[in-house]
Amino acid sequence: MGVEKLRKVKLGNYPTPLEKMDNMTKLLGKGDLYIKRDDTTGPAFGGNKTRKLEYLIREAIDTGCTAVLTVGGTQTNHGRTTVGAAVKYGLKPILVLSGKDTGYLSGNLNLDAMMGADIYFVSDPSKQKEVIADVCKKYEEQGDKVYVIPGGGSNPVGAVGYIMSVKEILDQMKEQDIKIDHLICTVGSMGTFGGMILGAKYFNAPFDVIAVPVSPAPKGDKEKRVADFVNKVSETYDMGITITPEEVKIAYGPDDAPYSGERYNKPDPITREAIITLAMNEGIFLDPTYTGKTFRAFLDLVKEGDLVKEGETALFLHTGGAMALWTKEHLDDMQDQLRANCKTTQL
Repeated sequence: MGVEKLRKVKLGNYPTPLEKMDNMTKLLGKGDLYIKRDDTTGPAFGGNKTRKLEYLIREAIDTGCTAVLTVGGTQTNHGRTTVGAAVKYGLKPILVLSGKDTGYLSGNLNLDAMMGADIYFVSDPSKQKEVIADVCKKYEEQGDKVYVIPGGGSNPVGAVGYIMSVKEILDQMKEQDIKIDHLICTVGSMGTFGGMILGAKYFNAPFDVIAVPVSPAPKGDKEKRVADFVNKVSETYDMGITITPEEVKIAYGPDDAPYSGERYNKPDPITREAIITLAMNEGIFLDPTYTGKTFRAFLDLVKEGDLVKEGETALFLHTGGAMALWTKEHLDDMQDQLRANCKTTQL
């Protein structure tokens, strides 16, 4: 079936806003800057996973599944959105998370619990596949049929959500009479970035797509994996598009302070400065694990004029996840900086 005819359920509120960041544009003085608000999709506060889940949940329902299981870190945005999507369509939500149960639920875990998810913590990542198999067997013995979604919803089915998002952006550009030269997004499990590369080529978009990694990765390795993923999705839907690793654009940042930070989900003061910059200038909140890192890169790319030349127009894709700001580890880490950033008076 062609990519444009693939069936899906209704989860998101579209089109998500495409807005000019007037204050950031004035602050940097390099060219018009825009933001695509995929943090506003819904359900369960939404984010980029919603576009993917519309196709994945459709497949789960069509194959007669009664439960949905997915994986991620303990503060996975994808997990939280998957739980919300499952609940909306009457499916049992199950999470298998890499990490320890600290005994305290905050951030996404708090929301997962509110929605009634069954949560399994796995301390040893090497045992995750074994745990998934055991958990699926447990539910199937109880009469459920479990649909397993990969991390980030990143497979050929989920990637369609971001292939089609490009058409939405092109329609908004035409409606608003604007041009976009560059789109900057996050790359983690590759579904969003890979989908947008394919969508940009399939719909002949006038912009390129540049990604920022959320975890440290050697240069060259990520490009090959993204290209392989894009080509697999293209082949699945007979799109006739093939790319090479050399065509994949990833911004890594300085060697001594990469955009990915030291590791996934570790508090990073440089990323936090980027988060505060957008909050103070546009009243828009980012998260410290994904979008904060990407926006830090966005600022650098615009200011330095390497990939984004002066006078060119850049679009930042906000993929959601701001609830990570309310995880205990990040709240504890940012207290001093937040106190210094505002005035508090006890009366």
